[in-house]
Amino acid sequence: MLKSKKVLFQLTGSIACYKACVVISRLVQAGCDVKTVCTENALKFIGKSTLEGLTHHSVYVDTFEDRLALEHVELTKWMDLAIVCPATANVMNKLAAGVADDFLTTLFLAWDTKKPYLIAPAMNRNMWAHPATKRSVKTLEDWGVKVLGTAKGYQACGDIGEGRLLEPADLYLEIRKHL
Repeated sequence: MLKSKKVLFQLTGSIACYKACVVISRLVQAGCDVKTVCTENALKFIGKSTLEGLTHHSVYVDTFEDRLALEHVELTKWMDLAIVCPATANVMNKLAAGVADDFLTTLFLAWDTKKPYLIAPAMNRNMWAHPATKRSVKTLEDWGVKVLGTAKGYQACGDIGEGRLLEPADLYLEIRKHL
C-alpha cells in the first residue's frame, strides 16, 4: 500500500525531531519515497546528514538556494501527502496567518489542497492551550488541514500536560491512513 507513495516530511524547531526520524525511517522501510524540509531551527535539533541518510535525498531549507527557485511548487506537485512533524506553535501560527518567510511556509501556500496535509503539533502545554494556537488550529482545519492530536505526559521542559508529539507508531498509522 505504501510502496512508491511520496511523502513530504517537514520538521520544525523542536526537541521532538528525534521522534520524526523514527517515523521517516519506518516510511522509507515501507517503500515510501520521502523528501524532507527543515526550518533553520529544526537543524538545531537534528542534522541534515541524519535526514539524508534516512531518505537518500538532500534536505530542503533555503528558499533561495541555487537552482531551487521553483522547488516549492515542484515539491507540491511531486508529493502524495505532506506532514509537518514536529510542528511548533510558531510555525502553526505562521501557516494559519499565511506567512511565507521560509521554505516550509512557502511550500504551504503552494499546497494543492486536494492532497492530504497533516500537522503533528509538539509544544509546551501552555503554548498548546494558548488562544492564538487554538485559533490557528481551527483556521487550518477549516482549510482542510488535518491537525493531529497531541499526547499528554512529561514534556522536555519538565511540565506535564497536553502538547507532546504523538508517539512514532501513532504518527506512522496516521500517515498510512491518509495515503
